[in-house]
Amino acid sequence: MSDFEAATGAFRRELTAHCYRMLGSWDEAEDAVQETYLRAWRGWAAFEHRASARTWLHRIATNVALSALDGRRRRALPSGLDADEPEAGWIQPSSDDMRLALIAGLQTLTPSQRAVLLLRDVLAFPTPDVAEMLGLTPGAVKSALQRARARLARTAPLRDDVVEPRSPQARRQLDAYLNAFRSADVAGLTEVLREDLVLEVMPGRAWFNGLRECLPVLVEGVGRPGEWRMEPTIANGQPAARVHRFGEPAGVVVLDCRRDGIARISVFGDPTLVARFT
Repeated sequence: MSDFEAATGAFRRELTAHCYRMLGSWDEAEDAVQETYLRAWRGWAAFEHRASARTWLHRIATNVALSALDGRRRRALPSGLDADEPEAGWIQPSSDDMRLALIAGLQTLTPSQRAVLLLRDVLAFPTPDVAEMLGLTPGAVKSALQRARARLARTAPLRDDVVEPRSPQARRQLDAYLNAFRSADVAGLTEVLREDLVLEVMPGRAWFNGLRECLPVLVEGVGRPGEWRMEPTIANGQPAARVHRFGEPAGVVVLDCRRDGIARISVFGDPTLVARFT
């Protein structure tokens, strides 16, 4: 193992999670991390170790992500799109433990605000280090952080309302969803759905608000017994399922489980996602 690999290899997973949170796409995050390590390798001989390797790598990764975001349309979930954003990309689910709603919320921040919040509040870098990484003054970092926190606070669920993905409550809600599609009967599912349920389907711009709108879509979607096979998993720290239809990979479903029922169902109809959660 080279000195470079010994000093930097342990940070790959953390860097990928950071780039995913910046970009909203695991595929793009992996590309960004590849570019990060390429730049780091080229600059290793000149690295003076005045900062830690972790700080140095995150500086490179953050700036790679910021360059990728320059001029690019933001990623979103259908319920978070404006009418004038027809070309927006979709947020991808991942094995990251940050909830989908927070990933979506991050994409509403400016790239600079996003970087500051992730570096300070998630990765716990000191303000002077963040300022150095981003070429900002400490005052500008504090101002951006304050605005980012305020914006996210308006959309974040109450901490006490969210249930852990392996809790009995979450398991009961996930089982009800899986059983509805296994048996092609949503009767048991309705018992664990909130009245303010949101259902969103990707690709496409389809989203439905409220149980009255969502239920007919779910009834139609369950199809025939045996049509769907769903296997429980966890995505973005939330109960989820790998989905097969007629034996073929179909995508991933992610549930937002709360103490009083399922608040959101996010359906990602991308067959390539199934392998990511096996």
